[in-house]
Amino acid sequence: MSKLETGFPPIADEHAKILILGSMPSVQSLKQQHYYAHPRNAFWSIMSALCNRDNACDYQQRCLYLIENNIAVWDVLKSCQRQGSLDNNIDSSSIITNDFNAFFKHHPKIKHLFFNGGKAQQVYNQSVLATLDERFISLPQTRLPSTSPAYAAMSFRQKLLSWQQAILAV
Repeated sequence: MSKLETGFPPIADEHAKILILGSMPSVQSLKQQHYYAHPRNAFWSIMSALCNRDNACDYQQRCLYLIENNIAVWDVLKSCQRQGSLDNNIDSSSIITNDFNAFFKHHPKIKHLFFNGGKAQQVYNQSVLATLDERFISLPQTRLPSTSPAYAAMSFRQKLLSWQQAILAV
């Protein structure tokens, strides 16, 4: 039986305009208690490029530069059972989603949702959308290519260009 895993609180402040949603932190991220902690995950490299920051800075500095750029990061899932780190291994009967109504009430400037891969968007649309207050349902959504090293269909450069085009357009 797979272990029940619980995610992290969001990286956000009340000025956030963009919310980037993953599905659930990886095994490596859970161990380190940091979002996107796997060394081959492209998330922080992409964010440092988007925010014109040094990718070599520590986790706390990375979180601060996201906040300074009005970017929030969270996961759709509050908890789930999963063997390993792959989204495909999430036991769908164990899924508990985060409280998005409370999040959006505390972060009223959010104007766009970006999904880091397909699983996050799928679970959000299937399990969260129907529970949202009417005023939050119409937030625009964009699915971006997963930054996970497991998603090898695109090069880092291609992922970076997709993320840049989408986020900078907002």
